[in-house]
Amino acid sequence: MKMIDLGRSGLHASAIALGVMRLPNLDRPRATELLDAAYDVGINFFDNADVYSNGKAEQLFGDALKKASFTRDQVLIQTKVGIVNDRKATHRYDFSKEHIVDAVNGSLKRLGTDHVDSLLLHRPDPLMEPEDVAEAFLQLQNEGKVRQFGVSNFNPAQIELLQQAVPQRLIINQLQFSLMHTGMIDAGMHTNMADARSIDHDGGLLPYSQQHHMAIQAWSPFQYGFFEGVFIDNDKFPELNALLQKLADQYTTNPNAIAAAWLLRVPADVQVIAGTTKPARIRAIAEAGDIALTRQEWYDLYFAFAAGNDLP
Repeated sequence: MKMIDLGRSGLHASAIALGVMRLPNLDRPRATELLDAAYDVGINFFDNADVYSNGKAEQLFGDALKKASFTRDQVLIQTKVGIVNDRKATHRYDFSKEHIVDAVNGSLKRLGTDHVDSLLLHRPDPLMEPEDVAEAFLQLQNEGKVRQFGVSNFNPAQIELLQQAVPQRLIINQLQFSLMHTGMIDAGMHTNMADARSIDHDGGLLPYSQQHHMAIQAWSPFQYGFFEGVFIDNDKFPELNALLQKLADQYTTNPNAIAAAWLLRVPADVQVIAGTTKPARIRAIAEAGDIALTRQEWYDLYFAFAAGNDLP
């Protein structure tokens, strides 16, 4: 399994991570089986969030970890906080010091650990007060509850606003990124053009991440749209799937691994967050860590995208 130093922070993580959002679909023995399958193929990084099934994903992960074949100190655990979605409040964001600290304490209790290796703010809060966040981060770090910090779905301006206040370097930005979600690439290639793909919705996220050595955690790496479905083996995308299968045969692997390898070929610190609950599929995806696509293969896959990616 390919390993990366997340944001050059000293967190040596597998290039493929297991996301546990859907873990509550399993019972505890099957959840433990999934964690063991991931670890057995070299995955040492697990992504959580307090909002996933209102804490049930973290709770089940913590329970499964106690029965797993590996120990807490052999893996890296990440969680995300900042989304409020419970019976007491409508859906909103909350980056207040009080909420961040309380949310982390709740996550640690459910996860059954005294610290997380990385903590992300889960989507931007327009009411964010950077100095308030800085106080929360400093308290959590001083108490030994969080090792590193990052964000999720932030644009560069939002990152800079927060970074100027917090003493810790933000090392991660978790972003939707896949063969079917290529906006941060499209805009760069269509610079100085007047077509739809020249519109930069993200403020130059890819070059910003590269310049600042900020790891990109790619969520929904096999989905199209916003959780509309999986594009692999989907009849809606025949050209793309034909090429994925062709390359899978060439590399003696599978289409899932090729789709993940396409992301890992981008010259940035990219980590693929695989959200499957099937041990066989996590083993298949993990094969991406041993594949290095050529430049031509990368571009061929980009061009095969159903909406018609092209060069300007």
